[in-house]
Amino acid sequence: MAAFFLALGFEREGGALVEGESVDKINGLDGVQAEVVMVRAPDGSGKLELVKYHAPADNEGAHHLPANRLGFRHIAFEVNDLNTIVDGLRDKGFDTVGEVSDFEDIYRLCYIRGPEGLIVELAEQIASEEAS
Repeated sequence: MAAFFLALGFEREGGALVEGESVDKINGLDGVQAEVVMVRAPDGSGKLELVKYHAPADNEGAHHLPANRLGFRHIAFEVNDLNTIVDGLRDKGFDTVGEVSDFEDIYRLCYIRGPEGLIVELAEQIASEEAS
C-alpha cells in the first residue's frame, strides 16, 4: 500500500512496528502486531497513516468491491498531470476502475484501483469554475 501512495507522489515520513496492550485496546483485537507508515500528500496538505497488520491473521483477504457499495470505498486527491500519473501507475501494475473522463470541462477524473480493493479518485482541474 505504501508503494502505491508513493507512486501517487506522496512522501514517506516514517514508520514503526506497534504492538502491546494499548494497541490491542485501540483496535479491539488481541495480539495485534502491525507496521505503521506515515505518508504526506504531495502538496503538504495532509497525511495518511497506512497500517499493515501482521497479527492477528485476516482469513478473508481483500475484497474488490464496486464503487457504489456502501461503506468507505474511495478517497480523492487533486493532482497535476493526471494522465502522466495514471500512466506511471499502470506501469506498476495498477489500472483504472473505469475510464479517464472530463467532467463538465472543469475536471479530468478517474478512479484507480489500489491495493487491497481501495479506490483512489484522481482529479485534475482543467479549467477554472468561473470560466464555465
